[in-house]
Amino acid sequence: MTFTLPDLPYAHDALAPLGMSAETLEFHHDLHHKAYVDNGNKLIAGTEWEGKALEDIVRGTYQAGAVAQSGIFNNASQHWNHNLFWEVMGPAGKTMPGELEKALIESFGSVEKFKEDFAAAGAAQFGSGWCWLVKDTDGALKVTKTENGVNPLCFGQTALLGCDVWEHSYYIDFRNKRPAYLANFLDKLVNWEAVAARL
Repeated sequence: MTFTLPDLPYAHDALAPLGMSAETLEFHHDLHHKAYVDNGNKLIAGTEWEGKALEDIVRGTYQAGAVAQSGIFNNASQHWNHNLFWEVMGPAGKTMPGELEKALIESFGSVEKFKEDFAAAGAAQFGSGWCWLVKDTDGALKVTKTENGVNPLCFGQTALLGCDVWEHSYYIDFRNKRPAYLANFLDKLVNWEAVAARL
């Protein structure tokens, strides 16, 4: 399967009133994400991974315990991560569906506690990486964080929500204020209906 850059599910300027500028999306989607797609396609050409599903490539090339992951993994996982990232944001879906709210309360005690844990995970991720809301293998919802392009697929988890904490995701709009970016992401950018649909 050839990697393809998806269109954003909204206009480049649709999130500007919510704290993510058109300039950020032009750089982040049109350049950064496209680079993962282009580099990934070059790296898998002629290998056993050419023609395989994206999820299979991510799971199959992840090396647990490795200091650095392979180029194929890095580009495939970042392609997958960004596909999810664009889908769980949007100008709509600001009311959290009851099913998701109930699940968060069951797992974290309250929606606010979930948000605190999620923002803390993102702020504490040293360097580049992601913070996640996942459904773990035991069915429980958990907050996790991963370095670089590593994602929940690597651990058999289902990703419900992911936030990119690489600096290119927030530097244009928030400079070096990652906690402010994370708070804005949770309060204004997340499409909770899209998150609930992943349950």
